[in-house]
Amino acid sequence: MSEAVKARSDETVTLTVEGMNCASCVGRVEASLARVPGVGRVAVNLATGRATIHPNDAIDRQALIDAIESSGYRVPENTVELAVEDMTCASCTGRVERALQAVPGVTRASVNLATGRASASGLVDADELVAAVITAGYAARVIEAGSSDSRSAAKKDAERIRLRRDTILAAALTAPVFVLEMGAHFIPGMAGWIENTLGTQANWLLQFVLVALVLAFPGRRFYAQGFPALARLAPDMNSLVAVGTAAAFLYSVVATFAPGLLPAGTVNVYYEAAAVIVVLILLGR
Repeated sequence: MSEAVKARSDETVTLTVEGMNCASCVGRVEASLARVPGVGRVAVNLATGRATIHPNDAIDRQALIDAIESSGYRVPENTVELAVEDMTCASCTGRVERALQAVPGVTRASVNLATGRASASGLVDADELVAAVITAGYAARVIEAGSSDSRSAAKKDAERIRLRRDTILAAALTAPVFVLEMGAHFIPGMAGWIENTLGTQANWLLQFVLVALVLAFPGRRFYAQGFPALARLAPDMNSLVAVGTAAAFLYSVVATFAPGLLPAGTVNVYYEAAAVIVVLILLGR
């Protein structure tokens, strides 16, 4: 490994040991581990093929592995599977994959957006993998390899229900905005009818209220995830949606409530653009 992996003094280290077949093997492994600086207490279980090390100081994991191998036994690579939450696009999977590959001891890492799972192989520690994913901006937890992970399945079902509800709500609020702003392009005389009934200012105020509701409720997820990712200098699809819709909405707010701040000929609103983007992205998800 390119750098030492340190275990804290309060952290128990468990390693799988291959090649042991008798009590003498157990004693040899225990003696080798006991000589590693920082090791307090060692327990090796022949039946499970595992060595449990209780450090009394920060300890180098690679030194533990070297000690076992120098005594004639082998520490095999292990694979850790993680459930990763909040991934929404290929950029997210790439970021999680790079974070896992940067953990010392990882020889291979892969991330699946569809299943929300990541796996890392090598001489790896599960807690360090989880910490790396969290640092990258996503929630993660260890799951048993090959398990059905009913907790993740239930969470995905709940998320699908929320997405369906939010999509319907966003579409219902966006429809009148789209008709008011774009209807004149399809319906002859509609522009004049709106001007003679609502008036431009009332029309824009109505659009402002409806789109504010779209962004504050169905679209809130994009801002909650997108702006923090932008602050970490790791923008993703949520960041793109958040910046684009916020720009359209804020420009329209200025045009509605403080048109004098804009140059002549540029006082227009783009409420429908912000709302339609939210609807389409939710529908896609």
